[in-house]
Amino acid sequence: MSRIGKLPVAIPAGVKVSLNGSEISVQGAKGTLKQVLPERMSIAVEAEQIVVSRPTDSKQDLALHGLTRALINNMVVGVSQGFTRELEINGIGYRAEISGSKLTMSLGYSHPVVYEVPKGIEIEVEKQTRMLVKGIDKQLVGSTAAKIRSFRKPEPYKGKGIKYAEERILRKAGKTG
Repeated sequence: MSRIGKLPVAIPAGVKVSLNGSEISVQGAKGTLKQVLPERMSIAVEAEQIVVSRPTDSKQDLALHGLTRALINNMVVGVSQGFTRELEINGIGYRAEISGSKLTMSLGYSHPVVYEVPKGIEIEVEKQTRMLVKGIDKQLVGSTAAKIRSFRKPEPYKGKGIKYAEERILRKAGKTG
């Protein structure tokens, strides 16, 4: 039995869930999310909770059972609370600033790096070296944070670059001699 898939998803107050075949729509205080889920899974809305069940115990159905439940849970949490990812910039002269829908970063290159912020994402820059990536779609928040980090990944010798706030950089010893 899938440990994640068998858990019901609680629907908090202020969140509306509607099913249309294999498409689920979740509407809350922060916005609306829609997603097409696997047709093999049966989804039922019962008394302030969503229950996902699978037709068979095949390997594919076991995998889709937990995935479907996790996707629905992320949608419900996203429209009610939202998701954030915090990034830190380390390095002398490295900084970021937001203007409109463009994030401009100085990362030690000969030119500034300009990133167009996707729709549905809000970026806050604190102290020029800390960024908060916010949104209601967990996948979009994570991929946006990963894209920003990819412009200058942290290096192991001095730790310069963009890293997640909770990330620990394994440091290496420099040359001796």
